[in-house]
Amino acid sequence: MSNKKLTREEILSGIIETETLLNKIQDVDVLMEQILTEARKVVQADAGSIYVRDGDRLAIHYAQNDTLQKQLPPGQKIVHSYFSFPINETTIAGYSALTNSLVNEHDVYEISPDKPYKFGRQSDAVSGYRTKSNLTIPLRTSAGRILGVLQVLNALDDDGNVTFFDKDDELYISHFASNATVALEHAHLTRSMVLRMIRMSELRDPKETGPHVNRVSSYAVEIYDRWAFNNSIDENESKKFRDTLKIAAMLHDVGKVAISDLILKKPARFTEEEYLIMQGHTWLGAKLFNEIESPVDRVAREVALTHHENWDGTGYPGNVNVDNGAPSDGKKKGKTKGLKGEEIPISGRIVALADVYDALSCKRVYKEPWAEDKVLEEIKSQRGKKFDPGVVDAFFEILPSIKAIQERFPDVEETA
Repeated sequence: MSNKKLTREEILSGIIETETLLNKIQDVDVLMEQILTEARKVVQADAGSIYVRDGDRLAIHYAQNDTLQKQLPPGQKIVHSYFSFPINETTIAGYSALTNSLVNEHDVYEISPDKPYKFGRQSDAVSGYRTKSNLTIPLRTSAGRILGVLQVLNALDDDGNVTFFDKDDELYISHFASNATVALEHAHLTRSMVLRMIRMSELRDPKETGPHVNRVSSYAVEIYDRWAFNNSIDENESKKFRDTLKIAAMLHDVGKVAISDLILKKPARFTEEEYLIMQGHTWLGAKLFNEIESPVDRVAREVALTHHENWDGTGYPGNVNVDNGAPSDGKKKGKTKGLKGEEIPISGRIVALADVYDALSCKRVYKEPWAEDKVLEEIKSQRGKKFDPGVVDAFFEILPSIKAIQERFPDVEETA
């Protein structure tokens, strides 16, 4: 039903109901994407963006555009470049964050010269899209801290024609932004706890960096979205799962905190005994989530335990007792047969590919990054061997999104 046909009371009631939905989402990135989607529904906006504050700058995290999306094949997403800009008066979003104020422009090509900000037309020129109406509001906590900026574009009337955002739209988006910010604060607390665990891993293993886990988890969600589309997974089910997968994938190697530095930081090749000990990071990580209290615990346990399993059964750790790592199939320790095919949960199959792609693509103390064509060729060669064929297919179908994630989370060069 169109929002324009609803009463003000019905729309505000719907916004309050949306608050319940948003508060169920635990990952910050997944939440921001959903906030943008729901905000556009509230005011019938054709497009929009959400920016996150990073110090004195705003960085774009998500952009949506129904008009451009309809031009793509089913299941394919718009890929947008990640960029940041200063919080100052020269841009609409920067001005909104700086002055802590709502901005409503009926036509961004006709902004009054008396106003300090301008609209950058470059994206319209590149995409062929004509941005007209713009409604921008800061995402402000109850304590007055600006988390980011929500921007919706091109209000649509009941016939699908571009119009302007009116005073009622300003009221609706203000209510929505207030509710969404509360959900964001909760999600930030969850992210903070996850990042503490990751920083603990990073202290032990230099490879387990913030950019690495952000890339792997972001790859995993994009791969899952395409895999879910290809396999006709129910949309509500996939939305819930992608949220838990994002957090779980960040914790895939958390078990390395229990591995000795003599092995974890060894610059040379492992002995057979050392390699078997290193493999224990899978069940040790899973053990941290033995007490299943939420979907995140369940999926985090799956990912930690199975992200080194291979589609053809040659991976590890196989069927082991997560409490002590002992084989549960009666065989000698370290000689269990790996899980095979769909015995491996989809979470583990996806993170396996995401982790290997990132490891091969990036520089490490013991190796230079592989050339992109060599990495892709390796993944193709392991289709049906190391990797689930359906997961590999989904990966190659979203390569532009994978590259955009790499740009968003670059490795930080160490300085002397």
